[in-house]
Amino acid sequence: MAEAWLIELLFGLGRFFLNPALYILLLFVFLLGIRRTKRERKDFNIRIQPFNLEWSGFALSGLVAGLCVSIVMLGLGVVIPVGFIALTSLLTILFMLTMQPRLLSPAFVVSIAIVLSLLLPKLTIENSFVSKWMTDITSNSYLFMSILLAVLLFVEGFLILRKGHLHTSPKLKKSKRGKQVGLHEAKKLWMVPVLLLIPGDAITSVFQWWPVITTPFATFSLVAVPFAIGFQQQVQASLPKEAIQKTARRVLLLALIVTAFTVGAYWLPVLAVISAVIAIVGREFISFRQHTSDNNSASYFANNNNGIVILGVIPNSPAEKMSLLVGELITKVNGNEVRTEKEFYEALQVNRAYCKLEVLDYNGEVRFVQRALYDGEHHELGLLFVHDDKEWTNEAV
Repeated sequence: MAEAWLIELLFGLGRFFLNPALYILLLFVFLLGIRRTKRERKDFNIRIQPFNLEWSGFALSGLVAGLCVSIVMLGLGVVIPVGFIALTSLLTILFMLTMQPRLLSPAFVVSIAIVLSLLLPKLTIENSFVSKWMTDITSNSYLFMSILLAVLLFVEGFLILRKGHLHTSPKLKKSKRGKQVGLHEAKKLWMVPVLLLIPGDAITSVFQWWPVITTPFATFSLVAVPFAIGFQQQVQASLPKEAIQKTARRVLLLALIVTAFTVGAYWLPVLAVISAVIAIVGREFISFRQHTSDNNSASYFANNNNGIVILGVIPNSPAEKMSLLVGELITKVNGNEVRTEKEFYEALQVNRAYCKLEVLDYNGEVRFVQRALYDGEHHELGLLFVHDDKEWTNEAV
């Protein structure tokens, strides 16, 4: 028996590379990087974050999360129909075509797959291959699908909480009054490979050579599925970390609610489908509430009478080495008060070999930072600000 499990495990991991969603997902991450760098150059005439930013944590964080999900799913003995896996992969591919990472939330992908699994088996499908997989969906408990949804929602919440606020990208947009507004944008994508049990006869009925695990109770196969979890949020009314972690806590609360309905589905199966609907509505409401609240609030990154707010810090620049942080307020440069980007630039000219800044931190406390400037470094420290002019001619300073 142990040998059969080991062989099936190896085959299950190998099937991971047979899923077309995996390769489209890799292309999607690549395209996100291209779009971000183009947008940064348009706003600031410079690429701010490295081109491979989107790959940061894409696989490693997702791999750890996938291992945890696999242990839970296998430990609970959850068996997922092949047709349902195919449906989630198809939805993942379709949502990636929109170039909107937020649609790759399990609240949308898995939940919509659950709802569609109610409707598709009722359709007449002439292709026997597809028809068999659609029929298999109804032969399996919707409870298992709801468990998968709840677990992946928890994973989404924890990933956003721990990783969502890291390396956000500064951005400029035009306000309703025609002025420039600074904000930060987070676009994250994680690949979460999950090892799932599927009914053994679901594939052997089509491919007789497919290896299976036989137990005294049933026959199973293992398959590794590349689930994609996406996150997208723009923040202008607060620091990125504060707003994004608030969203994460709301997603975790939604996961708890979905879990409660999933537990109830053990006795009342219809609650599994209701949990999917709650996940869709709840996740969309979280995004809508955050977006509305943020847009109706004053911009955190707007300059004021006390100084000039740091919108962004270019990696490996003098500003980063001086430990200047996004959202801090610069009040003086080389002893001169600054209120605008122009005044900041002029104050730097006082001493091109050395600079001293007076900075107001997040706690409202004043701190002083100073550093010698060397040839070959960003001659204007590598700081990004919101421009005072209405024209969209942006530069990094």
